[in-house]
Amino acid sequence: MTYLDYSATTPVDEQVLDTFVKASKYIGNPNSLHKLGVKAKHLIDASTNQIANILNIKPNEIIYTSGASESNNTIIKAMEKYQNRGKHIITTELEHSSIYAPLKQLKEKGFSIDYVPLEKGIVKLDEVEKMITEDTVLVTISMVSSETGIRQPIEEIGKMLKKYPKIIFHSDITQAAGKIKFDLTDVDAASFSAHKFFGFKGIGVLYKKESLNLEPLISGGKSTTTFRSGTPPTELIASTAKALRLSYENIDEDYQKVKKYNELLKEKLSIYKNVSINSNENSIPHILNISIKGIKPETLLHSLEEKEVYISTKSACFTKDVSKAVLVLTNDEEKAMTSIRISISKKTTDKDIENFLKAFDESYKKLEGNL
Repeated sequence: MTYLDYSATTPVDEQVLDTFVKASKYIGNPNSLHKLGVKAKHLIDASTNQIANILNIKPNEIIYTSGASESNNTIIKAMEKYQNRGKHIITTELEHSSIYAPLKQLKEKGFSIDYVPLEKGIVKLDEVEKMITEDTVLVTISMVSSETGIRQPIEEIGKMLKKYPKIIFHSDITQAAGKIKFDLTDVDAASFSAHKFFGFKGIGVLYKKESLNLEPLISGGKSTTTFRSGTPPTELIASTAKALRLSYENIDEDYQKVKKYNELLKEKLSIYKNVSINSNENSIPHILNISIKGIKPETLLHSLEEKEVYISTKSACFTKDVSKAVLVLTNDEEKAMTSIRISISKKTTDKDIENFLKAFDESYKKLEGNL
């Protein structure tokens, strides 16, 4: 099997699984006062401290959720609490559906949403600043596009927004966490999921600065914080800390490995006359988005699947035929309708790349003959 769909989800690392199994022996509810509960709480606290140290944030700024989608919904819907500051939100056309859906709900409640113009997929600071009004309450911009890999200058945007203290700055860092280095110093809130860096599905994090007050999305008692109720999942929290630590152990070396594979793929795929490379110099190497003129993405996907090669047509959370992210980046509807996403990780091997290129060549030639 050749798996090149790591941006959709990753397999659980064996060491992470081992941590999960060991943590499952901490059977007490972490909020219970007896010694079994106290032992579980101590494990969670140690895990939280580890995540905080890796990301250079404070332990009390970490909220555990079911995933990035819940984290995104929590921060965006919390803007109702801040509508006395304003009801204007700035975002981009490269966001995840879990950003757009709650934004749409806020719009129905009287909020206004504006989209920052992009240049080669990149947000320009002066364009963001031009859009700021007295009514602006939130800027939400993802760090890395899940479809094209475009990496936004989040650190620079955050520094600029510090001139506007009433504006909350949020970033969905799901496709960045565990893959690249970044600085959250000037970010007020950030969301990510463990299953993107070899952790488990069903656990995510919402980082929020301690000065930022939120209305809980899920109410009904204290968990690890007052901002999200529910019994703390000890095993998931401990394994998330382990997965994040492992992801950053050799991050520079891993990045160079992924970059090498990305460049090789671009070189080999550029030979085909109907193939266009959509990801550009602003994309992280873990995501390579291409379009194939005249060939339906689903048709190619299933042709590769027959050879046990697995890729994606676009972000697994989008269902429409046209990739909005590719359309915004290329301004070409045909490319947006024929795009596929190849996503690489530190666990990708030479054999994986070789298998993919062989399967792609066979599928391309077969499907091209039907044009």
